[in-house]
Amino acid sequence: MDAVIGHAGDADVEALIILWREAGLLRPWNDPRADIALARRGPHSTILVARAEGAIAGSVMVGHDGHRGWIYYLAVAQHLARQGYGRRLTRAAEDWLRARGVPKLMLMVRPENDQVRAFYAAIGYEEEPRIVFSQRLDGQ
Repeated sequence: MDAVIGHAGDADVEALIILWREAGLLRPWNDPRADIALARRGPHSTILVARAEGAIAGSVMVGHDGHRGWIYYLAVAQHLARQGYGRRLTRAAEDWLRARGVPKLMLMVRPENDQVRAFYAAIGYEEEPRIVFSQRLDGQ
């Protein structure tokens, strides 16, 4: 695997949306363009991309509130799956958070997504029994 990991740029927006759609990460209630803009707007979040052969091979959105870091939209192009890109992107997100003094990384996985749960378990993540509450603030 010969990939360079860096920050997503303006020219990457459409490719990110395609990648996330192909990975099954998009939901009708989440606007990926708004998510990308929000993540890239502030100092407490970013989108990291792995590039291979001039194209985006994978991505991860990372951010923090000062106490906990979170990752979202971890995706790898289907034809590059199981080649270490997901692991490298996760480690890059961890490094980004460590550099900002964030002590813990959290992520959410849908309970029925056994493949993703197995991926995170294989790279050392532990399931924590929590109940997540939410409330829409956008009127949807």
